[in-house]
Amino acid sequence: MLSLLYGVAAVSSLPHQKLREIVFLCLFSKDLGGEDTTKLLMETLNVARRHIAMGEEKAAKVREKRDELDQLIAETSTSYAFERIQWIERNILRLGLFEILYDQDVPPKVAIAEALRLCRKFGTSASTAFVNAVLDALYKRNTGEKVDLRPVGQASDALAASETLIEKIAPTLHETSGEPASQ
Repeated sequence: MLSLLYGVAAVSSLPHQKLREIVFLCLFSKDLGGEDTTKLLMETLNVARRHIAMGEEKAAKVREKRDELDQLIAETSTSYAFERIQWIERNILRLGLFEILYDQDVPPKVAIAEALRLCRKFGTSASTAFVNAVLDALYKRNTGEKVDLRPVGQASDALAASETLIEKIAPTLHETSGEPASQ
């Protein structure tokens, strides 16, 4: 049985969450300058080549809108510069916002919930709160609701604080592991 997801035929045996994860990983690996990651993703996620192709097709659609998506994210994240947003969160934001704005098959609240799921899996609790605040503000903006950017600012502050904490404890972690700290 085939269903329509992301404008492509999706095999019903592949859960929508798994396909979304593939899309995110395709976006993320491309940002890192990765070469063809089809084989690695197939082995890691235990999926068929056609599933990776479907994910890459959706990722290509997101990349087509990248400049617009990045601009909207930057305009919303005023207290945390777009360039500071880590690659994981940046690509989760791009995918979530793309689904909110352009994917009629995914309800906006589902797009936000799925972005948070990806963030919990691949990011941190502080980054999850940040992604939630940014996508919620962008969703409200898109529906014409009044947008309060204070939650984005608060989440930005928490994200910055967590980065500072990580920077402070990272050398300690390397010392206890016996590995040299990176310069």
